[in-house]
Amino acid sequence: MNVYTTDKIRNVAVLGNGSCGKTTLVEAMAYLAGLTTRMGTIADGNTISDFDPEEVKRTFSINTSIVPLEWQGMKINLLDAPGYPGFVGEVDEAVSAADAAVIVVSGKNGVEAGTKKAFDLCEKYNLPRIFYVSDMDMDDVSFRQVVEDLKELYGNRVAPFHLPIRENQKFVGYVNVVSMTGNRWKENGEVEECPIPDYSMENLESDREALMEAVAETSDEFMDRYFNGDTFSENEIRSALKVNVVDGTITPVTMGSSTLCQGPYTLLDDIVKYFPSPDTRTCAGLNVKQNEVFQADYDFSLPKSAYVFKTIVDPFIGRYSLIKLNSGVLKTDDLIYNTRTEEEFKCGKIYIMTGSRTEEVQELHAGDIAALAKLPDTATGDSLATKSSPIVYGKADITKPYYYVKFDAAKKGDEDKVSQALQKVMQEDLTVKVVNDVENHQSLLYGIGDIHLDTVVSKLKDKYKTQIVLSKPKVAYKETILKTADVESKYKKQSGGHGQYGHVKMIFEPSGNLDQPYVFEQRVVGGSVPKNYFPAVEKGIQECVTAGPLAGYPVVGVKAILYDGSYHPVDSSEMAFKVASIQAFKDGFMKADPVLLEPIEELHVIVEDKYTGDIMGDLNKRRGRVLGMAPTDDGRSEITAEVPMSEIFDYTLDLRAMTGGTGTFSYTFARYEQAPRDVQEKEVAARAAENS
Repeated sequence: MNVYTTDKIRNVAVLGNGSCGKTTLVEAMAYLAGLTTRMGTIADGNTISDFDPEEVKRTFSINTSIVPLEWQGMKINLLDAPGYPGFVGEVDEAVSAADAAVIVVSGKNGVEAGTKKAFDLCEKYNLPRIFYVSDMDMDDVSFRQVVEDLKELYGNRVAPFHLPIRENQKFVGYVNVVSMTGNRWKENGEVEECPIPDYSMENLESDREALMEAVAETSDEFMDRYFNGDTFSENEIRSALKVNVVDGTITPVTMGSSTLCQGPYTLLDDIVKYFPSPDTRTCAGLNVKQNEVFQADYDFSLPKSAYVFKTIVDPFIGRYSLIKLNSGVLKTDDLIYNTRTEEEFKCGKIYIMTGSRTEEVQELHAGDIAALAKLPDTATGDSLATKSSPIVYGKADITKPYYYVKFDAAKKGDEDKVSQALQKVMQEDLTVKVVNDVENHQSLLYGIGDIHLDTVVSKLKDKYKTQIVLSKPKVAYKETILKTADVESKYKKQSGGHGQYGHVKMIFEPSGNLDQPYVFEQRVVGGSVPKNYFPAVEKGIQECVTAGPLAGYPVVGVKAILYDGSYHPVDSSEMAFKVASIQAFKDGFMKADPVLLEPIEELHVIVEDKYTGDIMGDLNKRRGRVLGMAPTDDGRSEITAEVPMSEIFDYTLDLRAMTGGTGTFSYTFARYEQAPRDVQEKEVAARAAENS
């Protein structure tokens, strides 16, 4: 592939709902650009971007793939992102490297949850965008209905650039609203001019008028000409519309049938015409050596600096760090400096990735995307620069995982192998997280949802030849006491020679501090228990609080007071007093009204207004307390509630079902509260059954 300067580059994320036609669109554009000699299909598992065995097996995208195309002297880096919500981390990485986006909308299914999420991401990252309505070759598809639905959501910024032409109920061409021409598809995906059908005139006039108003608003001169009844040339219209598209005041709507290669050709032209090159966008980092802002802005004349937006770890294709060059020019074997690890090394060869295929290039200009192989200790989110000008860029905002399960190695002895494999998975997927819950003796695997974690299990099995078993995790309950108990415990054992003797009298009461397991005090007078046995008594308490007598959960908030006892000058030992204190703890704890404490989370749920009633009703069923509701900046509502952790284990899946995939949530630990008696009894019985 040729080397392209910054002004000749377009970085475009392809976004949308799952199964809306993103990968098929990319396949069609690759075919039209001459990258392939025939179009692959998802069903056959031979598309460029869905090359991972998991993607082939499941017939949907799991990873973001890069497909660079050469078109009209330009390089278009397509970032084909997954549409299913479980793989949102891949989408986050794609948009962090993109300068614009094509949002694919299924003409058959219309506007879906993934459509809205894609639009919201474009708003967040200030990305110009074009809607592409797919499946136009299907009989029951209504382009006008999709446009109206989009306008209802996003207002008059939604502007159709094309209108469909159908003959005998077949999609044969389109009306170009900008040039006011009719166009009929030819076999190679190009078009030839044709008359505009009469049935298109009404919509054409209204859509054209809306575009002319947008053009007029780009300058005072154009506004005066518009009011004076002047007409604009096609070049003037396109130049003005590019300004509107780039600043987000207009979102064009185009259309096509990707399977028939009708529409992608025009879309490629529109990407070149209306989307910005990187050098027209801003990008800033921090020069940590000079402690000042470094305004990179994809300027090739500045010192080289880059951001690692994605990592690929694969046993078959190797390990690659995908970078976007934010400034300068990077050449093969240049010295680069990792600002996180403070290590300098050669970058080695520079690769352009096309799906799973790599092609070496000698240099890379600012704004372009490439892959560097086997960089030492380099991770997603790292900044690469020069040692003399070390630049740090802010990390992309990756969705935090809240869904989790317990996992165990399927085979005993494979724990280290599983751990190493999961480390590689986490390098590649930042929405996968492993937490070692020491208190409850369980390993937890976090992800975005059940399908997401199911793919992780498959990857471990197929790629890394190791298996894990998933199960429902234990809730991090704790145990404490509400009352005071005064107990006596004597440990006495005689078996020839020296015996064992330890005798303690202790009081157990609430300490009032649930952040500490226990407080130990001694109030022994008269030497009934010698001081040298006090540590042994405390060791017994220390051992007991790791697993309480009620249900085996960690103990908090207990005050243990040693006030009396006795000893034997020969038979007493530290071990005897430790055993006596353990017995005293178990007896005293159960007599002091033991209770189970459950973790309470502060839950924030963001949904469209039409779902707020259902959400609050569901939270009440989960023993939640709704604290309030407030509008968000994007016109939705944020519900804040306190909910027991045990009640939100499957909330990821339930919220998706209740809101059609449009709702989001997050939670943070608030405090521990006494669990209701029925919850406590159920948990105690479950633990007893486990131990029986």
